Amino acid sequence: MFGKLKTIAFQEKSSDSVDSTLDSSISSSPISENYNISIVSIKRTKLSQRKKFSKSLYSDMSKVENSSLINKKKMNSRTATTSGNSNTSLVKKKRKSESVDSDLSKRGKNAAVNKVSKRIRGSKMPVSGVYSVSEMNNLLIQSHGSNYSVIPQWSSAVDHELQDVVLQIENAPVVENDPNLYAPLYRNVSIFKRSYELMKQTLKVYIYKEGERPILHTPILQGIYASEGWFMKQLESNEEFVTKDAHKAHLFYLPFSSQMLREKLYVPNSHKRRNIVTYLKNYLDMIAAKYPFWKRTGGADHFLVACHDWLRPQLSIKAPKETSRYMGKCIRALCNADVGGGFVFAKDVSLPQTYIYSPNDTLRDLGGKPASERSTLAFFAGRMHGYLRPILLEHWENKDPDMKIFGKLPKTENAYTNYMKSSKYCISAKGYQVNSPRVIEAIFYECVPVIISDNYVPPFFDVLNWESFAVFVLEKDIPNMKKILVSISKKRYREMQMSVKRVQQHFLWHGTKPVDYDMFHMVLHSIWYNRLHQIE
Repeated sequence: MFGKLKTIAFQEKSSDSVDSTLDSSISSSPISENYNISIVSIKRTKLSQRKKFSKSLYSDMSKVENSSLINKKKMNSRTATTSGNSNTSLVKKKRKSESVDSDLSKRGKNAAVNKVSKRIRGSKMPVSGVYSVSEMNNLLIQSHGSNYSVIPQWSSAVDHELQDVVLQIENAPVVENDPNLYAPLYRNVSIFKRSYELMKQTLKVYIYKEGERPILHTPILQGIYASEGWFMKQLESNEEFVTKDAHKAHLFYLPFSSQMLREKLYVPNSHKRRNIVTYLKNYLDMIAAKYPFWKRTGGADHFLVACHDWLRPQLSIKAPKETSRYMGKCIRALCNADVGGGFVFAKDVSLPQTYIYSPNDTLRDLGGKPASERSTLAFFAGRMHGYLRPILLEHWENKDPDMKIFGKLPKTENAYTNYMKSSKYCISAKGYQVNSPRVIEAIFYECVPVIISDNYVPPFFDVLNWESFAVFVLEKDIPNMKKILVSISKKRYREMQMSVKRVQQHFLWHGTKPVDYDMFHMVLHSIWYNRLHQIE
């Protein structure tokens, strides 16, 4: 149902390039004995049937966006109704069930969870090449414009609750001058606010208690992968969203640490990830054998939160690829949100990567100089990870006094932080993977982020209008970077810097307990919002 609502997103271009029809269904692999498999039904719905929602969704959008909507309506009016049997299922042969060994690192003989077929893992709109942020906006709209609904094995009261939520979001009242939400930061502030409010009123999450420490239920709260740990800590201690009655849950959390998976299971210099994959598979087998909920949706209402890529980054083993093998239907909140590496719009979530220096003071050194006192045009410092950063230094290190581009800075007192606090633009250049903590560091220090990482989906992309407070530079345009930055007017820069300060609330971890609209709530909202897109 919710896929038919279009999206929070606005549309910058005409969607005439979108295929007029999509496959009526794609089937998955069987997941458990004696169960028919749910299939993801992908349906194109005429937007003319959604006039009521369109009015509220686009009431605060630009004329360009409205003209794009009209073009899309015209296109869909010519689209033939998809026919055929969309409820085809596969039946798995019976296998004897065995108790799950407490040592999950041992491979079970009879798996309740099989590999998800390649077709169901990825998007129906395959991504190849380099996509600009505007093109990723269009990909998001296309994904939300197509209904990736999940047909459960059996109905549940929670499905009806979510159907009611969808209807309320369709009729969201127009928000004007909300003191907590600055409208230009959002794709549609009215839809976001209503969805957020309903999440607070409705959402219940069940956390599986099974699994041995330290891989499960052990949050790591310090370092470069701390986002997954802080989310785990704050959700497991949360009384507002967590339920002990799994039958009342709208979402199911798989509380493993991707960082501990690597530390405990990866054999150094082995160049193999079999132990990690086997452990996860056996963990899911145990969940599927003990509870009926995985089988009900094939895991589509389950989610994971992972920031580590699991193996040495030099090997380019990416989290989306590995989680898709057995978790292809799950909602995956991943730091490595790479469109070209398996990230799926309208299902996956881009998790902010934050470097936490002190778990006891997560807001230490927050903020920076006002726009008028930022004397450095652009700043970058970091190790030479990956292919891109050496190119950046080749063009700009010691080449221009306005461009403070360094390799690893010497360990002088607060040198890195001081540059962040006093620069107009802070560059986040990809390392081994598309993600980098520098994006969030820039916002933390109130510096306008400059993202140089082709195909990187920035956090909360489904909600935020990133171009209102960040600059995106394609990797091929590194030689022209200064020209791009100085072409931004002083007025525009001041607006962007003020927007960075306003959006900052969404990128903070609060050490005692979460506060409204902070990082915890925003991650949970993106997961919730993607769950709503499954509702038929």
